[in-house]
Amino acid sequence: MTYVAGVDLGATNLRAVVVHHSGERLATRRRATPQGPSGVDVTEAVLDSLRAVCGDAGVDPSAIEAAAVGSFGPFDLAEGTVVDPANLPDSVDRVPLSGPVARLLETDDVFLHNDATAGVIAERFYAERNPDDMCYVTISSGIGAGICCDGTILAGWDGNAGEVGHGVVDPAGRLTCGCGRDGHWEAYCAGSAIPDYAEFLAAENPDLETDLALEEPSFDAADVFAAAGADPLADRVIERVGHWNAIGVANLVHAVAPMVVSIGGAVATNNPSLVLDPIRDRLPELVVSNVPDVRLTTRGDDVVLDGAVASALTGGTGDRTQLVG
Repeated sequence: MTYVAGVDLGATNLRAVVVHHSGERLATRRRATPQGPSGVDVTEAVLDSLRAVCGDAGVDPSAIEAAAVGSFGPFDLAEGTVVDPANLPDSVDRVPLSGPVARLLETDDVFLHNDATAGVIAERFYAERNPDDMCYVTISSGIGAGICCDGTILAGWDGNAGEVGHGVVDPAGRLTCGCGRDGHWEAYCAGSAIPDYAEFLAAENPDLETDLALEEPSFDAADVFAAAGADPLADRVIERVGHWNAIGVANLVHAVAPMVVSIGGAVATNNPSLVLDPIRDRLPELVVSNVPDVRLTTRGDDVVLDGAVASALTGGTGDRTQLVG
């Protein structure tokens, strides 16, 4: 094996990389993820990014021997397609990935993973120690988990294991998730949801003073975190987000008993203490089993892309003992 490619397809950004089998990155491309009007537009953006990054690397697409995509879900894994993604417009109903990428690169070795699954692959592949029981949680435009249990990466028969962001943390169901269901973890704590949660809490707590520009179209999660310690409403939002995050992680711990929970995604990596400290503080009182080590990913923004590369290099497994070539 000489060259592999990796793709990180998020609801906000799309990245592609070409890597020599030695691990050397030859070129990387980044662009905004199209918001439609259809899933085919997203597919074409993936293909265009792969063509462009191959050109930057001086490598013909047909010379790529294996590729992997870490993507938002949910999947129809048999078709290699994303189906009805929660964080893109409703007009984006199906995003074909495996087939079009395989045809472009002229290879059958194309591996499709949930982005958080790609994250846990990266966390294990590049670690000095390779934990057999760990999770990677992404808190970004959406929320999801990659799970390694007893040394096995869990994908699920349809590729949709780890969709923990769609677990219910608020039985009262006061906020609606992008998927259309109520009370989901993602509806309160995803980067795309925090502005709506701030508006909800402002209406629920009218006595809380705030200078947050709640009505401005540009108002986003970054504004809330930037006001920490200086704005009562921002502090209330951050406190409640920490509460729901701790419940979500506790549910994951009870399900798969990880020794380590690595957390990434833009919300966490841009605000590590404000996101991770409440989870660490509250987890011991929420968990009846062993409390894992909760840590920030060391891979930064590259964690999903790195996981895709590791998958391509190992025939889809992410196991270092399975390095091809």
